[in-house]
Amino acid sequence: MAFEVVIGLEVHVQLLTQSKMFCGCSTAFGAPPNTQTCPVCLGMPGVLPVINRKAVEFAIRTGLALHCTIASHNRFARKNYFYPDLPKGYQISQYELPICEHGWLEIGQNGTTKRVRIRRAHLEEDAGKNLHEGIAGASHIDLNRAGTPLLEIVTEPDLRSSEEAIAYLKSLRDIVVYLEVCDGNMEEGSLRCEPNLSLRPAGSKELGTKVELKNINSFRFAKAAMEYEIKRQEKILNEGGKILMETRLWNPDKGETAPMRSKEEAQDYRYFPDPDLLPLRMSPEMVEEVRKHLPELPAAMHRRFVATYELPEYDAAVLITQKPLAQFFEESVKTQIETTGASAKDLGKETSNWVMVELMGLLKRGKLTPAGGIEPIPIMGSPVSPRALAALLVLKRKGEISGPTAKAVLEEMFETGQSAEAIVNTKGLTQVSDEAVLESLVEEVIAKNLAQLAQYRSGKDAVFGFFVGQVMKASGGKANPGKVNELLKRKLAG
Repeated sequence: MAFEVVIGLEVHVQLLTQSKMFCGCSTAFGAPPNTQTCPVCLGMPGVLPVINRKAVEFAIRTGLALHCTIASHNRFARKNYFYPDLPKGYQISQYELPICEHGWLEIGQNGTTKRVRIRRAHLEEDAGKNLHEGIAGASHIDLNRAGTPLLEIVTEPDLRSSEEAIAYLKSLRDIVVYLEVCDGNMEEGSLRCEPNLSLRPAGSKELGTKVELKNINSFRFAKAAMEYEIKRQEKILNEGGKILMETRLWNPDKGETAPMRSKEEAQDYRYFPDPDLLPLRMSPEMVEEVRKHLPELPAAMHRRFVATYELPEYDAAVLITQKPLAQFFEESVKTQIETTGASAKDLGKETSNWVMVELMGLLKRGKLTPAGGIEPIPIMGSPVSPRALAALLVLKRKGEISGPTAKAVLEEMFETGQSAEAIVNTKGLTQVSDEAVLESLVEEVIAKNLAQLAQYRSGKDAVFGFFVGQVMKASGGKANPGKVNELLKRKLAG
């Protein structure tokens, strides 16, 4: 039987606040276990939570970017369940009155655009973390993460393949990183996705039994987990079996999912309004103030890069994958415009090539880690600044250095931190453009290669490249290639 895949995603976005959702404990990653806790996040009797205003502002910012309605009246609820990493015995979340609802996010897939509906985005606190590795016969608990502010973003079941789900995840990650509300680090748990996946007969409108997938900390694992689950459910249904509504854990070592627990329904959590927290009221003025400070988002930046710099769609897509990379490119172009007066359209493609190919290639060589591996250098750590790259490209544009020389100079800039001008002057790399000097070199090369001259004049045009190479060699690579070509065409024609 043919089946249709139905996927909805729950994504937990850890908000980049300095303190937790309801107390003043630090949210910094990597501290020794249980050193960033207090009576409030440990759930001690008699303590009272206080709402983190910055987390609320971040939720509004994200909701606006996702075209959500921001609820003027929303409140927190207690989600009751027992698990060792939940010190209170309940999680403070939002249930019937979330802060953001009814939004959407457009994704591009196979040349088409699809709108994915967002049901809700609500604030909540994180749980702690169970520690199992390297502990024989026991599990330990680290409560540093307990109380960290999260925004849970829930889609409608609009996704029809693992590819669409990954496209959505990547787009959402880009948005929250551009908004500076989350660092998007899946490995550290700053961005966690939980796909809800089911199958139904092709053409059916009724949803199948859904399975929730957990323990996913990368896009690669997210795709692999969904692909495995699709095949597992197909096999069961084709053999006449039934899918159990359950939560399953992804095991990256085995490349499979395994049962964790039966899937709960909302009533199982016994939600009720938190008696210690007053409802939140958001004034229109507060929402508009947040809206005024929204940055340019990836999709808008992509469109602008294509229009302003006449970049191919691919180049623009690569440059906007990281906000610092896009900023690096733009600053380099603007510096060149200030220096040369050229237009953004004239400079865009060449600059994108140098950033994406030459500079990123050097950054990917990375640096050695203590363990002996290689870690790529982020664009923020580049020893070549946007202005330094611009200065190099200006030298090339003015004809003072050739393309191959510029690449060699960039490598030395990367290694030494010196300016392009200093390297060119110190090493005498300035390109020879003087026509009299070049004409003398061309005539000398022709005189030494009369056999090749005869071949060229007999119609063997490919020999032209031989002469270009000989002139460049005679000049030590410093001859202006454009002028060499021009002179050779004139002289070889006789």
